[in-house]
Amino acid sequence: MNKDLDLITNYYITHRGELLNYVSARLSGRAEAEDVVQNVFLRLLTSTKLISEVTLPALVYTTARNIIFDINRRLANANDYEHYIRKVCSDELSADSVYSMHEVIEQMEQGLARLPENFREVYRLHIYDGMKVSEISDFLGDNYKSVEYRLGTARKVVRSYLQAI
Repeated sequence: MNKDLDLITNYYITHRGELLNYVSARLSGRAEAEDVVQNVFLRLLTSTKLISEVTLPALVYTTARNIIFDINRRLANANDYEHYIRKVCSDELSADSVYSMHEVIEQMEQGLARLPENFREVYRLHIYDGMKVSEISDFLGDNYKSVEYRLGTARKVVRSYLQAI
């Protein structure tokens, strides 16, 4: 394990700038690219995969690419949702009263406030962090069926609240 730490540390020192340029070119934002590079190496440090000098470069760039895909997917989902809200609302309301993503999130949080904290936590991990039920179950150390039940209940409560307003 200490050998892996030394290997990752040396790779970070040597190739950090190269990876930062790779990520920056794909995200067109230096500040967010710094976060991605940091997350790549944090994931590697906590990884249980076998790491060697041969596999490390491929693992670094594969991890970076996957994080970039996750960021782009979340942005696309947020944009799609906002466009959907605008389309639905534009048929009924003026352009001045269209919900922004921020307003929708505030309303979702108000609906979530009606639930116990463990239900809210599961819902937030699913919606905001994009985690699947199995990942949430592992993360929280809870039973899969329990997490599934809490997520389903939280969805129903938020949906009911949003329909009522």
